[in-house]
Amino acid sequence: MSELSWIDLALSSARPQAMGALLRYFRDLDLAEEAFQEACLRAVRVWPDKGPPRDPVAWLIFVGRNSGIDHLRKRARQQPLPPEETLSDLEDVEDDLAERLDGSHYRDDILRLLFVCCHPDLPATQQIALALRIVCGLSVRQIARAFLVSEAAMEQRITRAKARIAAAGLPFETPDAVSRAERLGAVSAMVYLVFNEGYSAGETQRADAPFCEEAIRLARLLLRLFPSEPEIMGLTALLLLQHSRKGARFDADGQIVLLEEQDRSLWDGRMIREALALIDKALRHRAPGPYQIQAAIAALHARAARPEDTDWEEIDLLYQSLERLQPSPVVTLNRAVAVSKRQGPQAALDLIEPLEDRLSGYFYFHGLRGGLLKQFGRDRDARAAFERAIALATTPAEAAHIRQHLDGLSRDVVAETK
Repeated sequence: MSELSWIDLALSSARPQAMGALLRYFRDLDLAEEAFQEACLRAVRVWPDKGPPRDPVAWLIFVGRNSGIDHLRKRARQQPLPPEETLSDLEDVEDDLAERLDGSHYRDDILRLLFVCCHPDLPATQQIALALRIVCGLSVRQIARAFLVSEAAMEQRITRAKARIAAAGLPFETPDAVSRAERLGAVSAMVYLVFNEGYSAGETQRADAPFCEEAIRLARLLLRLFPSEPEIMGLTALLLLQHSRKGARFDADGQIVLLEEQDRSLWDGRMIREALALIDKALRHRAPGPYQIQAAIAALHARAARPEDTDWEEIDLLYQSLERLQPSPVVTLNRAVAVSKRQGPQAALDLIEPLEDRLSGYFYFHGLRGGLLKQFGRDRDARAAFERAIALATTPAEAAHIRQHLDGLSRDVVAETK
């Protein structure tokens, strides 16, 4: 590992805890970020000569705190002096702030930082962008590329998110058990959104914006904070299982390869084993949740050596459990795939037809419906469904995949539709 590589790794690993502590200390997201960046710049200058400190996190917090205080003092000199009685108490206030930082609790600091990034007033895209910038440390340029927007537009998006958080006046006290549970659910959802953003991007995702890897890193961080929480185990396992298929999801031309057609030797066995161990551990708690069920479904695919070995009956039962816990037309749509494998395309069509109004703008609904209709030989209806799916595709790979199905329809249908 090169000199700069180990420093970069150390700074990335320390970032969540250091940023969390600095945020609690200054109660200002912009100032905390600026203080951390100053500490990182000093680390790059100092560590190569003097070597890494015994505790890089504590070093960064200390240097960042001093940098932030210097910034506040400079800013204060440009403002009118407060009343004399206030000035006389400044040292005591600073000592109190230092105590609050030195006595900080690792878990609460990081949870607070994550919760700030997924504030409910923020749209999902701003939550993801802010988390990737503040917690993961990705550059605005990296995030902008992944979202296919200009750097200026992404900078504005992040700035608006920070302004909205500042205006909300979030409390910085240690959350109680109820608040912590609520925050954990929101943070878990944000991590899942980050992963889905990368997973959906697929081959269009830039190598310098690894959303899936960052989501897994955040999930593992949550798992360290809450090692006995089964839903966090389930979330981490789910992300690992989904990402384990990364090398098989696209062919050499960037075209989507369906799960049943993937070369399973390309799946990452290490990730799969880690995920299966987490699922087994979560099940011992006997407290099933949506993430655990989704992970269990993904595990059944991972355990099947061949597509024909897949336990579709068990997958159907798990989707039924998920429907009860988290009713959603998308869950039912996913269950329809298992139903089609067990009972045929007609049963699956009967299941998804009532969903058309709610999923009329959803790419996967029309893609699945087209595939089921094609199995019946209803090529004209299948063509209409495939064309609608192409219109709703969010990536070139999705559109190209459906185009392959469309091109495979009989030429007679083409003549009929002219």
